This record gives sequence, C-alpha cells and structure tokens, in this order.
Amino acid sequence: MTSTPVRARTGKTATLNTLVRRLTRPLFGKRGFADGHVVADWAEIVGPLLARSCLPLKIVYPQGARTDGTLHLKVASGGLATEIQHVEPILIERINGHFGYRAVVRLRLVQGPLPPPPPAPEPPAPLGPEAEARLKRTLEGVGDPALRTRLEALGRSVLAARQSKAKTPENG
Repeated sequence: MTSTPVRARTGKTATLNTLVRRLTRPLFGKRGFADGHVVADWAEIVGPLLARSCLPLKIVYPQGARTDGTLHLKVASGGLATEIQHVEPILIERINGHFGYRAVVRLRLVQGPLPPPPPAPEPPAPLGPEAEARLKRTLEGVGDPALRTRLEALGRSVLAARQSKAKTPENG
C-alpha cells in the first residue's frame, strides 16, 4: 500500500494566476508555449479578427534551442491562410514583441475547423441612477479614454453584481 506524500502548509496564499500557471505549465511546455501567454493573449497579439480565424497549436524549436522556432497555426479557411502568408512578417514581429525575444522565425499553417468561440458573457443589468452617478464621479479623474472605458465596464459589472446580490430573496 502506497501513500501519497503530504506537503507541509506554508501559510502563504497563492493567487489563482500562480496556481493555474503551475497546473498548465507542463501542458503548454509540451507545445513550446512556456507558460501559455501566447495562447491566453492571442487576440491581443494578432487582433480580434485574426484571433477568431486562427489559433496557435504549438511552437517547434530547433533541438536544444528556445529561439528561432516555427509557430504552427490552425487556420479556418484556405483564403485566410493565403492572407496570413502575406502578413507573416508582421505577425512574427508582433509575436516576438510579445515574447520579448526572437522566439518565432516562421509560421506553419494547418487548415482545419476551429473550436466554436466561447459564448459571449451576458451584459450586466442596468444600474440604478445613484450607482450610475457614483460610477461617473469615481471615474472623473481618469484622463486616458481607453483606460476610462475599461474601468467603467469593470465598475459597471461589479456594481451590477452587488445590486443583483442585494435583490436575492435570502438577503431580504
């Protein structure tokens, strides 16, 4: 009879990000993705249009190297594969910019069906007039329009969740 080793508790809390990376590192590592940032940030790297039409499968590096790899991309259609070939240098530059070094030097395209996109999240319930006014006041000092838009969406979601939680029967 074998027993599983018991790990001593350290008393430290770990972030969800740390735990997920620890679990996914071996899976992504087998595909050459180190910690999965390319997969997770794919839409940010290539843009939303390309992210819906292709996805990274793996990076194959020359033996013993972690640079100058070939990124295998699954592409939904042949027409798009031709388009990707035309913008390959730009994509490689963006991918390497994301890595911070020359990780990829070429793309290899594999045509096939992509998995269906995840369902879009439901928009938050509309806020009441007081919550809407409080959100606007909170964001008055934010000068960057893009940051302001994202913070407003986040604030709207948080306030809507609090609002709906307050309305549940068990909370009175």
